[in-house]
Amino acid sequence: MAADIDEQPAGYARLLSAANAAEIARVAAVIAERRPRHVVFTARGTSDHAALYGAYLTEIRLGLPAGLASPSVVTLFGARPDLSDALVVGVSQSGGSPDLAEVLRAARASGALTLAVTNAPDSPLVDVAELSVDIAAGHERAVAATKTYTAELLALLMLVEGIRAGDGVLPKAEREALDALPELAARTLADGTPAQLAPRYRFARQLVTTGRGYAYPTAREAALKLMETSYLPALAFSGADLLHGPLAMTDPEVPVLAVVGSGPGGRSMGEVLPRLGERRADVVVVGSADVPGATRLAVPEVDERYAPLLDILPMQRLALALALTRGEDPDAPRGLKKVTATM
Repeated sequence: MAADIDEQPAGYARLLSAANAAEIARVAAVIAERRPRHVVFTARGTSDHAALYGAYLTEIRLGLPAGLASPSVVTLFGARPDLSDALVVGVSQSGGSPDLAEVLRAARASGALTLAVTNAPDSPLVDVAELSVDIAAGHERAVAATKTYTAELLALLMLVEGIRAGDGVLPKAEREALDALPELAARTLADGTPAQLAPRYRFARQLVTTGRGYAYPTAREAALKLMETSYLPALAFSGADLLHGPLAMTDPEVPVLAVVGSGPGGRSMGEVLPRLGERRADVVVVGSADVPGATRLAVPEVDERYAPLLDILPMQRLALALALTRGEDPDAPRGLKKVTATM
């Protein structure tokens, strides 16, 4: 897991290389020409959080309605929704889960444009899709996904911005901003604070993660990593939903990891953090600025669209360090396999 985490800056650079960028641009141009009226994502596990990020990007940057499909609608109940005007995107590291392939197969049969975003270009998901994007993350050693998750995020970001451009090619300013990500990621990973923080939560019994907008998928993914590697019950809420009831469970014994960026989503967390302070919660903030009364896992300040590619990195480091501190093996979580086949 440590090696996979460390490879992420190089993974960003690889996906941004001329050859990979050109292939994503080609796919984005096809989608832009087809002009889908809405976008449906289908995914499981970690990839579901990448798909949620893709849905935010789609609605905010493209102005198209977007949502996450429930594969069981197709695989268990036999329904065949009319997706004739949709782009249906399957997001999967392995591309090997039968239910995701079945969703794309049914969507394509109904007239949808289908796309597979995966780290396995020879997978069943790619076989059934009309288009595909290889996230080019390379072999992932650990069961808990890290570098494939961030590669999915970057691939979806490049894809959406290419569709927005119309011809698939990223505008010069966008490309320059993305080219800075490998160095920013390396700088973020060099910070030793997550490992120093881990002993503080060695005996934690539960934990809450929270964020809004683009940060909400990060909160969900961080919670999953903590559950996978430390077996620590971790509940993820949007900042808004946290105020609608779950706030009551927070207290000095329930640590809260809050993702607080510099854009609208991060600013909206200004309503949440004081309420957590009233509850005397143990708050750790992931962000580019200090928050009074909270410990900070520092990340560089970037456009809020890019922040998920950096914000998750100290969370991954924390999950790894916490698992080791609690005497667990993060490379071999009990009961889990790298490829989970569901129907």
